[in-house]
Amino acid sequence: MSQKNKTVVRSMDILELFYDHPALTFQEMIDISQIPKSSVYRMIRSLEDIGFLEKGDDAKYRLGTLFLKFGHLVSSRIDLRQIAYPHMDALHERFHEAVNLTVREKDEAVYIEKIDQYQRVKLYTAIGRRSPLYAGACPRAILSFLNEQELRDYLERTALHPMALKTMTDETTIRYAVLQARRDGYTVSYSELEDHTAAVGAPIFDYRGEVIGALSMAGLEANYTEEIVRTYGVAVKEAALQISEKMGYDPSHIHYI
Repeated sequence: MSQKNKTVVRSMDILELFYDHPALTFQEMIDISQIPKSSVYRMIRSLEDIGFLEKGDDAKYRLGTLFLKFGHLVSSRIDLRQIAYPHMDALHERFHEAVNLTVREKDEAVYIEKIDQYQRVKLYTAIGRRSPLYAGACPRAILSFLNEQELRDYLERTALHPMALKTMTDETTIRYAVLQARRDGYTVSYSELEDHTAAVGAPIFDYRGEVIGALSMAGLEANYTEEIVRTYGVAVKEAALQISEKMGYDPSHIHYI
């Protein structure tokens, strides 16, 4: 066997360690593989350069997002919350508004992360809360980017109940809001989940191009002027797109119209 072939085989031996271990330190890879330290070091460097491995802030290595294009192995282990948090924190530091992260669970959006340390008035959204997909900027960011058949089926089977002063309960109004979201790349809500609050949300896509969650900023309705909404919309959309790319999404397939 040539030296090049040996290197390829040993590199595969390193990658195969991650079938049973979601994350490994440099020393753990040496201990488990029994490959010499110098060889493991060279292979890790090469695999990092290619994008097959990524090193986290915790000094542990994980399979790179490049693998998302080849199957479900990495996607099943990617923690959306972990990927999104730095982007959420950056938005919060910049604007001092509450920043929320939701995922879709059947016909609901579930809030799985929130940053609001700078916000004096605490809002409806809290980790673990559930909202129907038609109400609120973050849930409706998910609804707006479902395919047309999914959207139609959802609206046919869903009773539209008011949850606050301005909750949309008319299908025509919701469809118009969906169309507007697809044009702008973000959604806007006023007093839909809680009176006198507002939010701006944008969708998060996975490597298949399917919407899997959403990111939003929320605050007091009185502060959300048209100019502020445009500013927040651009910022949230960009952050959500960056998160999507780390989930393996190809931005050339952008869903905005």
